[in-house]
Amino acid sequence: MGDLAEEEQQLPLVGSLSSPDASEESIERTGTIWTAVAHIITGVIGAGVLSLAWSTAQLGWIAGPLCILAFAGVTVVSSTLLADCHRYPDSEFGHIRSRSYTQAVKFYLGEKSKRICAVLAQESLWGTGITYTITTATSIRYET
Repeated sequence: MGDLAEEEQQLPLVGSLSSPDASEESIERTGTIWTAVAHIITGVIGAGVLSLAWSTAQLGWIAGPLCILAFAGVTVVSSTLLADCHRYPDSEFGHIRSRSYTQAVKFYLGEKSKRICAVLAQESLWGTGITYTITTATSIRYET
């Protein structure tokens, strides 16, 4: 086995993830506005969007569009808050970059809130996995 310095040279991301105060000048960022737009589009257009039209149609002409506007408002507020929490302690010139949502929660709200957030995020992923499994099984059942 080698020492930690050799491992960090072989795996540069491991060393940078272990200490949030480390300098990030060695990491080359190659993303552009177009790659960001592509990631946002692929994240937003998913299986949930396919049932959105039917769901809002069931609500009617008044409640359906109002719900869509409410969902859009929640999305704008949450994405703005997440973008403001990306750097710590200042949202524009902070010297610590949060690499994950739970790390940002830990910086701003503490360890206990981070653990609660992690449990809720894992529960959400678990529920999404179950939903996709049931949807897939239902789709296969109708095809055969």
